[in-house]
Amino acid sequence: MERILVIAGGEWQTPLTKKVKELGYEVVNSNLYENSPAFAFADFCEVANVLDKERNLEIAEKYQVNGVMTDESDIAVPTVAYTAEKVGLPTIGQKLAALFTNKYLMRCFCREKGFKVPEFALCKNGEEAAAFVKTLGKKAIMKPLDSQSSRGVYILKNMEDACRYFAESASCSQDKSSVIIERYIEGTEFTVDGIVAGNKHYSLAVSEKKHYSYNSSIASELFFSYKNSRFDYEKLKKENDRLVEASGLPFGLTHAEYKYENGEFYLVEIAARGGGTRISSHIVPLLTGIDNYQILIEDVLGHPHTEEFHAPSPYERCAVLKFLDAEEDRRVSEIRGAERIRNHPGVVELHLEFQPGDCLHHAQDDRSRIGFYIAYGESREELLEVMNWVENTLEILYEKDEGL
Repeated sequence: MERILVIAGGEWQTPLTKKVKELGYEVVNSNLYENSPAFAFADFCEVANVLDKERNLEIAEKYQVNGVMTDESDIAVPTVAYTAEKVGLPTIGQKLAALFTNKYLMRCFCREKGFKVPEFALCKNGEEAAAFVKTLGKKAIMKPLDSQSSRGVYILKNMEDACRYFAESASCSQDKSSVIIERYIEGTEFTVDGIVAGNKHYSLAVSEKKHYSYNSSIASELFFSYKNSRFDYEKLKKENDRLVEASGLPFGLTHAEYKYENGEFYLVEIAARGGGTRISSHIVPLLTGIDNYQILIEDVLGHPHTEEFHAPSPYERCAVLKFLDAEEDRRVSEIRGAERIRNHPGVVELHLEFQPGDCLHHAQDDRSRIGFYIAYGESREELLEVMNWVENTLEILYEKDEGL
């Protein structure tokens, strides 16, 4: 029986682990914690930091695996590439893994190849950061080079902000000393999830994003549809396909984020893995009918998919990934309506990261959002009706202010 090492075993890798088992393969799962969620579905479990390349290589050799993979985790991508390369298994390679996880390298690549990117600079201390913001003379955004979940991301209004936030942002980079700063694009943001097959990239699912009013770096909603009356999704998909194909990515899933400004789509970032929070595992198959996990698994086992993909047309189905919000510094007394929501035929999942007795706060990064739901409809109008029903049905009751 063939055996696959899945590196990272958190909540978002659980569907991938289950899929490997469903297809009849054995799973070796490595993750930092003994009680990692995906461990419950794996045949063999090993405690290992996803960033520890040598330890994961030892695990691959110990179990003589036939494939190495991950999904919905940026930080695991370089380890997967290193491990697979060292044991001679299919891989995107370390160079491409670096390109798709290091924001500065990708910015340089896009500029070299003629793709739209905002002005940017690599900064290694607060003084360099402040100097670039001064030179830019516009609102900017500071990001770690290679983190995930929007950790260490700050919007900069002036030179003082650049100095103030540099250390915190740099601490989220793997080298702990560098950040990328770029001009902030005010436009609407989108995500594009796709797949590489037969040396072609297919952009499969596009969403328009909304963000929390108190933090414009953290998404509050991703609305997926095939058409958008205000934006040219076909243009966006073609640009995304062209970028991935220019990189030479040999196989795998992709997740990109773009912003729209003055009639053009500017790349925010792109990853060689599927979108997190169930986008690649649930939403892409729901919208397209394409079993992208099966294709990915066959790729890492050396059985590449070469058939072309064709989305149904006309196709009106829409889906949403909606993140919940809470009143700041309030303690939950009761949650009502959750089971009714989970039983609704248009709701794929309702996931709550809190329970009665917990004190809730506004999200500081992607990981600190308090929960989400995924829903779909056969038209935009139908989905909006489902969303309205969900948000009227879910009630979060709070304790009185006294004692908080």
